Amino acid sequence: MATMIDITQGTTRVTREIGGRTLTLETGAIARQAGGSVLATYGETTVLATVVRANPRDGIDFFPLTVDYRERPSAAGKFPGGFKKREGPPSEKEILTMRMIDRPIRPLFPDGFLDEVLIQVFVLSHDGENDSDVLACVASSAALAISDIPFEGPTATVRVGRIHTDMGPQYVINPTVTQLDYSDLDIVVAGHKDGLNMIEVGAAEVNEEGVHGGLEFGLRNGIMPLLDMIAELTTKAGKKKVDGELHLPTPEIIEKVRHLAEKELLQHRQIKGKKERNDKIAELFKRTLDTYFPVRTDGSIKDMEESKKQRSMARNAMSRLDEKLTRKLIVDKGIRADGRAPKEIRPLAGQVGILARAHGSALFQRGETQTICSVTLGTGKDEQIIDGLLPEYSKKFTLHYNFPPFSTGEVKRISSPGRREIGHGALAERSLLPIMPTPDAFPYTVRIVSDVTESNGSSSMASVCGGCLALMDAGVPIRATCAGISVGRFADEHDKNEIFVTDILGEEDFYGDMDFKVAGTRDGITGIQLDLKTRGLSIEQIGRILEQARLGRLEIIDIMERIIAGPRGELSKYAPRVVTLKIEPDKIGKLIGPGGKNIRGLQERWQVTIDVDDDGTVQVAGVGSESINGARSEIEALCEEIKVGTVYEGKVVSMKDFGAFIELAPGTDGMCHVSELADGYVQSPGDVVKLGDTVKVKVILVDDQGRIKLSRKAVIMEERGETYVPAERTGGGGDRGGRGGDRGGRGGDRGGRGGDRGGRDRR
Repeated sequence: MATMIDITQGTTRVTREIGGRTLTLETGAIARQAGGSVLATYGETTVLATVVRANPRDGIDFFPLTVDYRERPSAAGKFPGGFKKREGPPSEKEILTMRMIDRPIRPLFPDGFLDEVLIQVFVLSHDGENDSDVLACVASSAALAISDIPFEGPTATVRVGRIHTDMGPQYVINPTVTQLDYSDLDIVVAGHKDGLNMIEVGAAEVNEEGVHGGLEFGLRNGIMPLLDMIAELTTKAGKKKVDGELHLPTPEIIEKVRHLAEKELLQHRQIKGKKERNDKIAELFKRTLDTYFPVRTDGSIKDMEESKKQRSMARNAMSRLDEKLTRKLIVDKGIRADGRAPKEIRPLAGQVGILARAHGSALFQRGETQTICSVTLGTGKDEQIIDGLLPEYSKKFTLHYNFPPFSTGEVKRISSPGRREIGHGALAERSLLPIMPTPDAFPYTVRIVSDVTESNGSSSMASVCGGCLALMDAGVPIRATCAGISVGRFADEHDKNEIFVTDILGEEDFYGDMDFKVAGTRDGITGIQLDLKTRGLSIEQIGRILEQARLGRLEIIDIMERIIAGPRGELSKYAPRVVTLKIEPDKIGKLIGPGGKNIRGLQERWQVTIDVDDDGTVQVAGVGSESINGARSEIEALCEEIKVGTVYEGKVVSMKDFGAFIELAPGTDGMCHVSELADGYVQSPGDVVKLGDTVKVKVILVDDQGRIKLSRKAVIMEERGETYVPAERTGGGGDRGGRGGDRGGRGGDRGGRGGDRGGRDRR
């Protein structure tokens, strides 16, 4: 007979109040076969983080850390979109969260540790207010901390917002989704007991002091309490660490490589050109390995395997020597690979309007980094619909970043954008978003494509600069010029003497301690991303870095504004023109018509696209002002309230003995009695007008049943300057009613709405 057990037995739980809400970390009940597992709950949002390890693969020479984060739609009570109703590849949000988890913890594994480590995080519940990305970072760090995997953490991650109140700007720890709508800062910061080691910022031109204050607030009020919480969980439920084998070169091989290659490598390291420098260093590596560490094939298998191992360690030692010399040149002598001073920016160049048919384009070059950016302007139909755990929304601005292998002179497999491309594109997009005009001022959907055509460091910041130039070339009325710059750090072997360098090269990124990217305008910061390889940065160090980046950013903006001073006054002749108008919501059905007849007819007749929102906002887009203005006039006539005294140019659509029916707009017509067709006696309507004629008429009466009575006579007399006196005979009108809209199904028939709005559903 089966026995029922209590699954919660052995559960360890710790709780803290963080940002005014209770955070709970627990372990021991779920995923017990993983190396470490933590269930984290904040509000009603819950994530499960697990870590497992395996022995290193044969021949591997890098740390194979894999991070996977998934948002199950069921966590928010939703079905997956699409036909299959099953989760597919990770979304952009999931990929960005994987990077957010990875970046602060990867540098904290021991040097030479090559065991395979897998971190998996599932979102199990999402309350729509407490987002799961930061919670996933905390849970992942906690799972590593309690596992047997060697980890020099833990780390903790928080989000910081800044909300303006009557008492002034107030920083908030882990702001809710609603609070973020009113925040001019969105900071995600990670750190440990020795400082901060990962920063992501989106800001609405917030000055350096405001961002610096947010980082300090997050460290003091978020990171430190979380570290105490993880430490308590580790004390209660942590496993003993199992270090495993560290794959490091022996002291003998390190010394031998130094003796053989140091002098020549030091000379090659000071060659200014990237290709020549890299070719010389690669040739030295190959010659040294082939001559002094060859693979032996003339002995036993054991001898061959040992020689392979020696060669692998020698290659590792060569790379470490290259890193040491690079750092030594910069720290001790202030000599960078391309000969620049520490704060000197590489030569800049730029050009706009380089692509004839793009709506806006620019080439931006900084040293050996180059990008071509193009801007495409579209309509509401081109908006990106984002569907995830949060309510569905649409994006009017996107930036896509491409990094083809030829940009670094390499041959690689061409595939869909990877995590790096997604991350760099998101950073550039986040940096340019604060300078974009509001949809009311510029009702276009905007897409930037940044194709990196050369790369030697900081191509994401080049994408910010090139993207901004392309926006100005396209005539997008951006608020200010935005530029981006990166700052690196180098220190001696004891991590005491340090130097910060502006505009880092690829090698400086690879061998340096950090890549601190800052984008912004003259007035403030719009985006930050920090990747750190050293232990951590203090608040004081970050203050110095932000100021150095500010000076570099201003220098670049000065040059960009020499290339193009501001947005062009006109859009490209190839760009669509968009006009926005408002109609009463109860007229939407009339605009769409039965089965979408009216809106389809307008689009086909004028060769435009028409988008209609539920609040009555109508966007008309097309190429050429004539088609747009024609469609706009018809929409306004169709949806406007017919008022007495208004003059219309209408079409004769029906003839009766007592008068003519004249269409004022599709679905709206009125009756012009025979006595009102001319200034004088008219025996028959056919004596004055014919079917299909276009005539000017004036509305002289709209009765309580909506019937419209018209007069051509009034227009004729008033054009002659005479006073019009309504005829005594008012005519029937009852034969057809003369009611506006009865010909096409008045506002009540909205049957085609949605499907004939171009497939757009913004919700």
